[in-house]
Amino acid sequence: MRTIYDPVSLGHQTGGHPENIQRLAGLGLAEEVVPSGEEFLGLVHTANQIGLIRRACAQGAELDPDTLASPGSWEAAIRAVGATVMASEEGAFALVRPPGHHAYPSRASGFCLFNNVAIAARRLANAGKRVLVFDFDGHLGDGTEKIFEEDDQVLYWSLHQYPAFPGNGSEDEIGVGKGRGFTVNVPLPPGSGDDLFMEGVQRTLPVAKAFAPDIVAVSAGFDAHLLDPLLELKVTNNSFHEIGRLLAGEFDNVFATLEGGYNTDVLGGSIHAFLDGINGEPLQATEAKTDSPFQLHDELGMRLDTLEHHLAEFWNP
Repeated sequence: MRTIYDPVSLGHQTGGHPENIQRLAGLGLAEEVVPSGEEFLGLVHTANQIGLIRRACAQGAELDPDTLASPGSWEAAIRAVGATVMASEEGAFALVRPPGHHAYPSRASGFCLFNNVAIAARRLANAGKRVLVFDFDGHLGDGTEKIFEEDDQVLYWSLHQYPAFPGNGSEDEIGVGKGRGFTVNVPLPPGSGDDLFMEGVQRTLPVAKAFAPDIVAVSAGFDAHLLDPLLELKVTNNSFHEIGRLLAGEFDNVFATLEGGYNTDVLGGSIHAFLDGINGEPLQATEAKTDSPFQLHDELGMRLDTLEHHLAEFWNP
């Protein structure tokens, strides 16, 4: 899996905000010009919302107290969409800013302007593909979950800290209408380490495989890392490497786009750990694996038991 990076992302100026240009500026990435994704925005977002974001960017206005825009943000955002669509065609990893998985059809949220992965997934679904969206960012991608909650052609599978922003993402949320059974939330208790993170993956992987996706869209966020300032998870690069290895082994067609990860000292190592895993290379950014307190094993176990009960009528993996 190769990376796609356009330095236009640095035009999304947010100052000292956690989601800032230093996330990508210092990684020494190969640069290329990616196409605009403006033509695809309407697959997910309303015309009113697209216009609102365009105006906010031109004015350098806040979209909400957490979600900032600058004059360069419009171009960065539409090329983040373009890079993600490009990644979906090539099986690549789009390293983009701003991230996308908190963005709703008619609302920007959580540092996100447009929902990059949802746009790419909707485009694929419209072409008749069964799409698995695997979101291992430490926050629930509530925008992506909402966009596909009534859809049986896109399965949304998320690991995230719970409780945490945005507030939802419990094991009881499994979709709506014909989309019931096509949302799989793995709510990790604060303090969860590598052991529980990977337990959550392994116990829900059979549902993802039973869905039999034509393509896997990965919302690759790294804010579950134990040194990330915004969450209380204790995950290391070992898990990011293992996730990459697992995806490469279980699914034929995989692409990814960057979501969170806000400790700029460790983000590059985490990205490379995931890439090493998916490319069949040994882990280079090594860290000591983390274990979780015993009481958290019981808590996650109960949550997963409930999730499996809810999903039993839909899947028999």
